[in-house]
Amino acid sequence: MRLSDLRGRKVAVWGAGREGRAAVTAIAAHGPADLVAVDDSANFLSLPWDGPLAEAAPLVTGEEGFARLAAADVVVRSPGVPQTHPWLMELRRQGATVTQGTSLWMADHGDRTIGVTGSKGKSTTSSLIHHLLTAVDRPNVFGGNIGVPTLDLPEADLYVLELSSYQCSDLTDSPRVAVVTALFPEHLDAHGGEREYYRDKLNLLAYGPRTVVVNGADPRLAFELGDRAAVRAGTADSVNVAAGPDGTQWFHRVDQPLFPRAVLPLVGRHNEGNLCVTLAVLDALGIDLVERKDALAVAVAEFQGLAHRLTEIADPSGLTFVDDTLATSPYAAIHAIDAYDGRPLTVIVGGNDRGVDYTPLREHLAERELTVIGIPDSGPRIIEALDGLPKVRTELVDDLADAVQLARQVTPAGGVVLLSPAAPSYGRFRNFEHRSEVFAEAIRATAPA
Repeated sequence: MRLSDLRGRKVAVWGAGREGRAAVTAIAAHGPADLVAVDDSANFLSLPWDGPLAEAAPLVTGEEGFARLAAADVVVRSPGVPQTHPWLMELRRQGATVTQGTSLWMADHGDRTIGVTGSKGKSTTSSLIHHLLTAVDRPNVFGGNIGVPTLDLPEADLYVLELSSYQCSDLTDSPRVAVVTALFPEHLDAHGGEREYYRDKLNLLAYGPRTVVVNGADPRLAFELGDRAAVRAGTADSVNVAAGPDGTQWFHRVDQPLFPRAVLPLVGRHNEGNLCVTLAVLDALGIDLVERKDALAVAVAEFQGLAHRLTEIADPSGLTFVDDTLATSPYAAIHAIDAYDGRPLTVIVGGNDRGVDYTPLREHLAERELTVIGIPDSGPRIIEALDGLPKVRTELVDDLADAVQLARQVTPAGGVVLLSPAAPSYGRFRNFEHRSEVFAEAIRATAPA
């Protein structure tokens, strides 16, 4: 379904945040017979609904909202409306036509789009693709989940989009290049279960993309793809990391060396994988990686890691504090812990308890020596999951500030204090940015004079 297909139809836009606002503006320009905005959330008044928005579509709230959704020919839901929302489940039961702004946009722009999703690494990888394409004179517009809503993007010859599982779920067109960085259980409460989450995430691939690029080192992703044709980055047949001319690790295109691993300023093997995927995308677009290797090396060295993703914070004590508050699952925390292998490590975990299974974290730490400090709400359950591991010291505290203070006391000199919570933000924090702010303030407040 395209935006033009909405002309003369009754349309309800569900959600009044940035995605909903972009949808109303875009749809209104295509002449629907009737257009209404619906918001059932408690904070719908946090952004004013006035001026051209109110003229284009009245905002309906509360229980009346469902009646307006059910009466529409087409419901355009914002990504934040979960698959498990009772209203959405009832609309689907009734056979309603439900789509999203990203799906409407993709129908008109998919052949010019690189779409990137993944349970981990999609933000970094999409940012790297945008950055490296620009460095080799391939202008592109960057947006989606990480930036500008798709319906607000300007016209361009090439787009790079970061796409969440929520955005992928309603697609009926695939992008020209579909990219998946990793796959593990996440957001299960919003999707209805693990199988449903994988289905929604991999819907990006369901409609005939010209090229599929995946992280070939991800076992769950490999299982879900089966024998599907795909460029499998990180393997010997694609871009990979192996011993180079000087004996150190280098990035290669198959067996042709490109530049040393040390050029990439991001820590962790998962970030090596992200760059392998990025370079494989450029290769699929016809960019000669070997011919452009010098320009690519310069651009990679200049790439700045994204905020709240293994962001190191200077401290006069000699400890390295690391803000990885966007590690919202145990698998993301595992990657972060591995990034500091070989250094004394204290990890702060805990957040919103969504009932996630922490067994994979326990299994990964079975032979590791480190300290784990748990904070509410899920901290106690994580600590319980780690009980009995011989080399893991566990502690529980009441809040993040107390966790930082304790970490200073128990982390050996030269060690790392890692906020990698393995859970989303929780009640006392507004969002992950607020959790980062509290972490940074606690570091400053407890720093030695």
